[in-house]
Amino acid sequence: MTSPDDADARVRAADIDRWLASRFVADAEARVDLIALYAFEAELMAIPARVTQPLLAEMRFRWWADQMDGVFAGEPPKGHPVLGALAGLVARRALERGPIDALIEGHVGRMQDAPHDLDALFVGPMQAAVRILAGPGHEAKVVEAGRVRGLAQTGRRDEARALRAAANRALDGLPVAAFPAVAPAALTAPDAPEPLKRLRLTWATLRGKI
Repeated sequence: MTSPDDADARVRAADIDRWLASRFVADAEARVDLIALYAFEAELMAIPARVTQPLLAEMRFRWWADQMDGVFAGEPPKGHPVLGALAGLVARRALERGPIDALIEGHVGRMQDAPHDLDALFVGPMQAAVRILAGPGHEAKVVEAGRVRGLAQTGRRDEARALRAAANRALDGLPVAAFPAVAPAALTAPDAPEPLKRLRLTWATLRGKI
């Protein structure tokens, strides 16, 4: 099983926005679980850069999809250290399998030149993160926020900004503890310098708005 420190370093290198937002999670165990989810996503996101042929990339995604049987049965295979951490997370937080399967399929679709499936690639993971931090029952509140993040990450910044007001209305009543899972949606300029991102995340967290 990958160590929390290794996972933390992996996420910091792969996804600085969500790593920065995770610093606002006060509960140490919840932060470790959140980082485990993000480390799994980082492995998926890295696949296209690690292979030169789309077919090989798709095969790797299919390998990860096959491992989910063991992960959700509490018997993770030993083919990758992230699998153990993900299995523990699934058991502790009662994560549902559907969004995880959809996430992997969303990546497969991208290898086949399909448009980005915002719900699979961004909304589902954000809902899982909210479940980790605040338990079930809040998933519907973050659908628009997940889409805002997805639009920004895929270069559709004007659309992301236009959706922000609706996303903030939907966030009313979201538990404060869950907001670090949502805060990255406040970063609609992925190429902004890290100090500016830190300030933007701090302001968003204080207001509870993206």
